[in-house]
This record gives sequence, C-alpha cells and structure tokens, in this order.
Amino acid sequence: MTVYLPDGKALEVPEGATAYDVAKAVGPGLAKAAVGAIVDGELYDLFKPLPPGARVRILTEKDPEYQTLFRHTLAHVLAQAVKEHFQEKGYDPESVRLGVGPVIEKGFYYDIDAPEPLSDEDLPALEERMRAILQKDLPLRRYVLPREEALARYRGKDPYKTELIQEIPEGEEISFYQQGDEAYGFTDLCRGPHVPSTGRIPPHFKLTHVAGAYWRGDERRPMLQRVYGVAFRTAEELKEYLWQLEEAQKRDHRRLGRELELFLIDPMVGKGLVLWLPKGNVIREELMAFMREEQIRRGYQLVTTPHIGSLELYKTSGHYPYYAESQFPPISFKERGEEEEYLLKPMNCPHHIRIYAYKKRSYRELPLRIAEFGTVYRYEKAGELLGLTRVRGFTQDDAHLFCTPEQVKAEFLGVLDLVLKVFATLGLRDYRARIGVREPGSEKYVGDEAKWALAERQIEEAALEAGLHYTVEAGDAAFYGPKLDFVVKDALGREWQLGTIQVDYNLPERFGLAYVGPDGEEHRPVMIHRAPFGSLERFIGILIEHFAGDFPLWLAPVQVVVIPVSEKQEDYAQEVACKLKEMGLRAEADLRSERMQARIRDAEMQKVPYILVVGEREKAEGTVSVRRRHRGNLGAMPLATFLEKALLEYRERRLESVF
Repeated sequence: MTVYLPDGKALEVPEGATAYDVAKAVGPGLAKAAVGAIVDGELYDLFKPLPPGARVRILTEKDPEYQTLFRHTLAHVLAQAVKEHFQEKGYDPESVRLGVGPVIEKGFYYDIDAPEPLSDEDLPALEERMRAILQKDLPLRRYVLPREEALARYRGKDPYKTELIQEIPEGEEISFYQQGDEAYGFTDLCRGPHVPSTGRIPPHFKLTHVAGAYWRGDERRPMLQRVYGVAFRTAEELKEYLWQLEEAQKRDHRRLGRELELFLIDPMVGKGLVLWLPKGNVIREELMAFMREEQIRRGYQLVTTPHIGSLELYKTSGHYPYYAESQFPPISFKERGEEEEYLLKPMNCPHHIRIYAYKKRSYRELPLRIAEFGTVYRYEKAGELLGLTRVRGFTQDDAHLFCTPEQVKAEFLGVLDLVLKVFATLGLRDYRARIGVREPGSEKYVGDEAKWALAERQIEEAALEAGLHYTVEAGDAAFYGPKLDFVVKDALGREWQLGTIQVDYNLPERFGLAYVGPDGEEHRPVMIHRAPFGSLERFIGILIEHFAGDFPLWLAPVQVVVIPVSEKQEDYAQEVACKLKEMGLRAEADLRSERMQARIRDAEMQKVPYILVVGEREKAEGTVSVRRRHRGNLGAMPLATFLEKALLEYRERRLESVF
C-alpha cells in the first residue's frame, strides 16, 4: 500500500505496515530514534497498523507529542507496580482490579480497586518499583482480540474492564498492550498510544498523591483509589513543577481561607455553599464596589432578580432541559394545589430578558445595559466540589446588553475595555483570549446558522480591532451563541478561565423581543452576555492564591493595625485607630498584653499591609512609626502624612505601596 511522508513523497509499504516500518524504510537512524507518529493528524504509536494512503510524520524524543506517549506508558507502569506491591504483600495479583489510566495535563493517573487502601506513604515504594521497571527496558507489544475472547479474560474477575469492553462499538478493534513477556510483565486493555519500551520513558516523574474517585465519575458507583503522577522530559522541568506544587500548597485558598478567617463551608449548611466571614466579605464587597462604580460610569443600570423562577421561564430560554443535569431538580407545589413549578435560578439572563420585555422599547433606548450581582445555583457532584472554585451557589457580576445589530461591535469593544480594566487593576497581566464557536455538525446549539456565523464574525472582528491575540476553539460556544473567554495566568503560571463575553441572536428570538426602529417597524435586538469576574466565589478563590492572601491595600480585610509600645500609649493607639476609621480605613488597635514584637509578628502573619507602632515619642509628637509589609520600617511621620498617602493608595486601588 502507499503512504505519504510530510514532504508529500509516496512510500510503498506492505499492507498492515506500522509507523515503525515507515521509519525503517526511511533509514535506520530514524527507526532507532522513533517513538511514535502523527498519522492523518492523529497520534499513533509504532505498533498500530496504518490505514492505506495515510500521511505519516515520524516522532522522536524532540517532538512535543513524546510527552503524551511516555506519560500514557507511565500509567501502565504504575498499574504494574501496584500489582507487584500487593503481590509482595501476599495478595493474588488478580485481586487488584484496574479502572482507567489516562494522560492528564502534566502527567497521568490510574484508578485502582485494591484489596487494601493505598496512602501517600506508599508512593515512594511504588515510585521505586516504577523506576526498576523503566530500567528493565520492557518492550511493548500491541495485539487485538475478538470481543468474546476479550470479555472472557475479565468476566467474573474485573467488572471495570468488562464494562469498558462491553461499551466498545461492534466492529471496533479491542486492543491490548503488553509490556515485558509472560514471565515478567503486564498487560492492559488500552487504545494506546505508547512508547516502544519502558526504557524510552525519562526518569523525571513523581507520584504526587492518592485520592478517592467514583467509577466513571458517578457517585452511585464504587469508590476507587486514584493515584496521581507527574512526568516531564527533563529534571529541570520536574524540579520547577514540584516547586510550583509546593508553592501552590502554601497558597491554597482553602488553607488561607481558614488561617485568615475569610470564608467557611459548613456541612450542616450544605456542600458547596459558602458562608462569607466578616473579613472575606470585605474582599467581596470591595470587588463589587469596584465593579458597581465602573458599570455606573459606563451607563449600566443595576437590577435585582429573585433566586428562583418559573420552570417555564427556563424552558423558553432553553436552559432547561439543555443543562438539566447541572441544575437542581424543579420545585413543585402541586400537592398544595398549584400547577406551577419553579427552579433554583441557574442563570440570570432569562430574568433580565423579562425586564427588557416589560414595556415597549424604542431604538432610542438602545443600547440598554442591565447589570446585577445575581446569585445562581448549579448542581455539582459532591466529588467535584473544591473550595471556592467549584461550588453549588455563587454570585455572578452578570450583565446583559440589548442593542441593535449595528451597535454590536462597539458594545463588544466596550465590554472588552471593562474586562481589561479589571485585569489591570488586579495585576493580572498575563492572559490570552479564546473564541468559542460551534462544533460543526453538533446538535447541541439552537438558532439560525446565518446568525451564528454573523455573531462569530463580529466577535473575531472586535478581537482583531482590540489587538487581542486569540485562538478559536470549536465546540466551546454556549448553546445560544459564540463567546470570547479570557484565560489568565496567576503568579505561579497556572491558567484560569476568567471573564466571558457572549454574542446572542437566539434568546431574543426565543422570547420574541423587539424594539421599534427609526422606520416605525419592529426589529429584533441582539443580546451581549458578560461577566468580567464570572463567579465572585471562584474569582476570590483565584485571587487568594494569586496574592497568597497578601492582598493590596484596597482589598485587605484589615488595612492597618496600630500597636502601642506599652500600656502608656494605649490611649494614643486607640485615638489613631479611631482617626483612621473615621477617614474610611479598616483599622484596629492591638491592645493585647503580649510583647510588642509578638503583636507585630501576629499582624504580619495576618498579612496586614500597614503596622503603625506608637511609643512615647510618637504620642508626644503626634506621629506614627510606619511598617509596610515586605518593605520593613519606613520610619516615623506625622499621622496626617500617613493618612494622606494611605488614602491615596486605597482610593486609587494601587497594587504597590505609595510610600
């Protein structure tokens, strides 16, 4: 059969040839260096037969796809090590039943049903076994079995693999990968791809932790043990990642939330439901005040809508049933004689649409910009809840702009300007844009194709005009329209999706919205959905980790602590604190009986930006001795001078000290 090389050259190979055969035909050097291939745009290993007419690019260890190959094989090496670990403990290797072991960002994991619980203490021993398997340089072999023979291998022994085989469509290959031989090795049901042998895996990996994971992500199914690992090409990459991991643990918003008394998630209140403590609520209110000021300045009108709505409202919008699985069940009052059903609000947009529709609108009223800090509710599976970043109730800085088709680009650019203002104010300078469009042929989208194409084009034109660097992601659109998302890197280089803008021609159609144009006829408005923060809960969780809890002055829950040197200056310390509070700063006087240095250390641990120490000289002269976190002692100055500068830093929402 004929296959084609990257330069278009045709190569004749035997039918059923593999990428290794192609590499060997090109030359012995390439065959020795080969680790896999890209075949018609798909990642292949060296073992899988090629289709006739395939376009083949051979991969070596220099290619980025190499990481996917060796990470996948490492998952198999982990599974083999776990089986050996329990065999050494006296268990039958068949008692270790395996779920799935995919590649993930930075590494891999394997879901395991073991006869005994694994813990993080077991990981060093498992790592040692894995390194021994790498050193043995076990060759990998791919083979295919008929369905019944494949099922017979697992039926009655391993329900997980049995289920996976049963779900493989008729006519599709059921492939296995064997590493090593019958005397010493490991075989697993797998689609591939893999490296040619375990010796082609770089030794720069680490098992990070063990966690519980429901089979197939379904909390009604058995709980398995998921062992996670990371793997890189070089020792330097692994070292950098482990440093980031350690730093991320220090910055974990759940830990800092407890230590700094910012928020609480109480099981008695409910999983995924956040209780904001006084200090955390300060951050929330400051962010809302910032957004409120910006919105009013930009011509938005603020509204408030209920936490529930009629089920018919969301049926009309399409949110129900499109997102039925991620919503709480409808609330019915039929047993009380009422026919209407309600839903905990999953989205604010249908409510804002009804505000638009409550009276006849003229083109002279457009654009109409409606904004709300609206709390919405989504049913997230218990195993997927994570601190503030994955919750069941959250508040969005939501707004919907109703405009004419001619106004779309200008309004979109205005929203872009607001999003970028938010990022600049918070020091989030490293970001990229991602345009989500329809996936061709998918049935999950509603509305007219021509209007979808128009909306996608308008977003791209606005992004180009704004000078944004962006990628286009097919299948990432909302069901009613395309969108522009911002992906932001935090202080550790981790990426978070923050801020979204969506162009929607479909919901105005579904609700029959209209405005009277200059021609006296009714026309359909266009909606722009936008939320620069997105979820306040998630946004604050990310900010806690970005700043490591060390917030700039304007967000700091306590901005200034006044500490007297001794009891003799307590009255002056209280006087200073009162003056600061009168001028709008969040200040406290620490009059505890502990030594002064201990009180300074406590204020530092609570990440208070400014500490004012007052002794007898400061009391006599009406001054304060100023300490700025991370800057040390700034010296003594008149209280009025400190106030002027601190208020400037606060009111201008500066990221750095003005001193």
